[in-house]
Amino acid sequence: MSETLVVAQGVGRDFHDGTDGQISVLRDVSCEIASGARIALVGPSGSGKSTLLHILGGLDRPTRGRIEWPGLGAFEELRPRQIGFVFQSPSLFPALTAAQNIDLPMVLADEDSAENGTAASLLASFGLGELADKLPEELSGGQAQRITMARALAAGPKLVLADEPTGQLDSITAQFFFDAVLDRLEGTDIALVVATHDEAVAARMSTRWTMDHGRLIPGWPRHGAA
Repeated sequence: MSETLVVAQGVGRDFHDGTDGQISVLRDVSCEIASGARIALVGPSGSGKSTLLHILGGLDRPTRGRIEWPGLGAFEELRPRQIGFVFQSPSLFPALTAAQNIDLPMVLADEDSAENGTAASLLASFGLGELADKLPEELSGGQAQRITMARALAAGPKLVLADEPTGQLDSITAQFFFDAVLDRLEGTDIALVVATHDEAVAARMSTRWTMDHGRLIPGWPRHGAA
């Protein structure tokens, strides 16, 4: 039986426009994320996808409305144990190797990744085993994105939020990589929400949400995806 992980009700997010005005990036967004969900978040650039992911992950706070995490616990405990986040921009720590970056959430969660082989297993799953000792400056943008996804999965979170995880990959590499992500999640209750412009990625998800000028338009669940 699925568990409700996140509930947003009437969420709005405003930002200063650089003068005395405000820009409403999110407008009256209401949604729920259940365990095991596979949600594609689509929409044009600037429609509010990244802002919504940040609020769902507790990285930003809404100007209006409320956001709760009934299935994840207290706000202070969301990361790194409960939520894994994949940023659109590079976010690897430059002084750490690829394997050490993947280990980091487990270190913060007081777990021993080396003992259970999590980093090595994730690197192998994503075809990146030879990059374990590479520093971020030695990685391509696409390789760094895949390492970031591995890091998001390392601590076994209940929810993964990914912002354009295949944005720097060619179509064939993106397909194989996303297949590997879904294979890794197969048989688990981990929920996955992916903001993407890649229709091939969106088509693999069972639910489609569309952002339009800051408003969320939930789509019908699509049977047979993935």
